[in-house]
This record gives sequence, structure tokens and C-alpha cells, in this order.
Amino acid sequence: MKFLIAAALASSVAAFAPSVSNARSSGLNMAFESELGVQPPLGFFDPLGLLDDADQERFDRLRYVEVKHGRICQLAFLGQIVTRYGIHLPGDIDYSGHSFDSYPPGLAAVFGPDAIPQGGLLQIVAFVGFLELFVMKDVTGESEFPGDFRNGALDFGWDSFSEETKLSKRGIELNNGRAAMMGILGLMVHEKLGGSIPIVGEM
Repeated sequence: MKFLIAAALASSVAAFAPSVSNARSSGLNMAFESELGVQPPLGFFDPLGLLDDADQERFDRLRYVEVKHGRICQLAFLGQIVTRYGIHLPGDIDYSGHSFDSYPPGLAAVFGPDAIPQGGLLQIVAFVGFLELFVMKDVTGESEFPGDFRNGALDFGWDSFSEETKLSKRGIELNNGRAAMMGILGLMVHEKLGGSIPIVGEM
């Protein structure tokens, strides 16, 4: 676990290192400077050079991964806040009578001495794999942008929005996902360090 935290911190430090790839910046990655998510104060921010010599397909793949991870981290961050506040699903998590609130929140639910049983963890992994392979994807080929999983069924009035509103909502989701990725990483680090955080409570 300490290795994972150290690796995450090292990768975040790399974001502040001076870029040596300015000379290699081609017209290809300059084309991405007008993409959604390029905004002040950072503007076009690619310190690792992932978009050097990349085409639109490569950019769309990276954007899809960014949106997906952002959505997962938003759920994870909210899950941390809710469970640490003391809100849990009612009833038992298994036939042995263990309730949902009998397991600790955060990383301790997976790695700690009171972690959920291995069988439960395997069920979670299997369910997430099922969603990844069969549900949370563009099944019908109707997606308008990376991360559009409506599949002709879930709309919630999206088609009634103007193009400007659609871009605004996509930008909001992208920024909230980026913030949640940093937020859940921060909670994981603080959970290992211990102490207390405002709103979140005792770690």
C-alpha cells in the first residue's frame, strides 16, 4: 500500500516538472488544444506527452478512460463520505447475519483485519467486470462522444439541450471527475496517515 501511495505521489510531482517535449510538439497535439477540458489556468496540460504524435482515435480513447475513472472516483468519494457519516444499506450482507455497517469504510473494508470476506470481494469484482464488459459501453453504436452510454434508452432530456448546454454539462462532469480523482487519492493517503478531516471525520 505504501508503494501505491508513493507511486501516486511521484506521478503527481511529475506534473510540475518542466516539460522537455516542447520541441517535439507537433501539429497533431496542437489540434487537441481546442478540445473540451482545455481551460484556464492550465490550458492544454499534457506533462507526460501522452498526446505527442497522437491521432483522434488515441485522444478519444484517453478521454473515454478519463471520463470512466472520473465517474468511478465520484462514486468512491461519495461512498467514503456517506459511510463515514454512518449511513449504510439496511439488512445483512450475507446469510451469516453480518450487517452492512459491521464492516469499516475505506481501504480497511478491503485490506484491514475486519475486511469483507474474500468471496464477497470476488463477487464485487465479478459484478464490476460484468458492467465493464456488457453494460457500461456503447452497445448500439449511437454514442455522440466518449463516455456516452445512453444506448438509445437513457436520455433524461439530453436531446432537448442546446449544443452549448451539452458542452457545459460534459465539461462539468469532466471537471468533477478530475476533482474526485484527486479527492479519493487524498482520502486514501489520509486514511493511511490517520487523524481527522473536516466533514469526512476520523480516518
